[in-house]
Amino acid sequence: MKHKNSHLLVGYWSRLRNGRDVPDQADIDPRAIKRLLPYVFILDAESPSRPIYRLAGTAMCERFGFELKGTGFLAHWEAQSSLALSSLLQQALTLNQPVCLSSIAATADCGMVELETVLLPIKFGESGPTRFLGMIQILSDVTQLLGRPIAFQRLAASQIIREDDPRSFTNPPLPPLVPPMVPPALRSHPRAPHLRLVVSQDRPATMNFEAGNAMRRLFQVFDPGRAGA
Repeated sequence: MKHKNSHLLVGYWSRLRNGRDVPDQADIDPRAIKRLLPYVFILDAESPSRPIYRLAGTAMCERFGFELKGTGFLAHWEAQSSLALSSLLQQALTLNQPVCLSSIAATADCGMVELETVLLPIKFGESGPTRFLGMIQILSDVTQLLGRPIAFQRLAASQIIREDDPRSFTNPPLPPLVPPMVPPALRSHPRAPHLRLVVSQDRPATMNFEAGNAMRRLFQVFDPGRAGA
């Protein structure tokens, strides 16, 4: 992990375990991670091949250009990355361990940044871990996005994080995309020969969302008294 906030969230998750395999969603106190909330999300991975955002902080929604609640986590990822992530999410749930993702994100007009995503398995109710407490942080110069939303992500590397040896489950990066998959518009872009990104979808439509309401929903879902959230 590179970003200090990733270390802070993983440390908080580790303390919440308190001898258990994973913490319960109801154990999380939003006040303890107040500074991180705009970048935090809850992911329902009962079906690891189709993980769904249950909630997402305001900064997350702004970065992707629309309200993420109820949308698919894999919608912004290219096909090869999606397949790798489905397996990786299942592995993290089976091992009861966090996972750290490094990715390259791009806008529809090829503004590019490096992202770090941490996913921490949590329980919801009596069943085993089926959800993730997650957070996304930008590692590179955010001005490269030019204020435009992220439309595309490609997995660069992944790592299952163990408290005793965080390097023992590092997964190699995906092989580069083959040239035929790169559209002409990207081949002419000065960054394209290095990253070979493929923008496979139009920029998502922007939806209005109220920051105050989003934060209230974050607090509500973490309220132990709202077991049906």
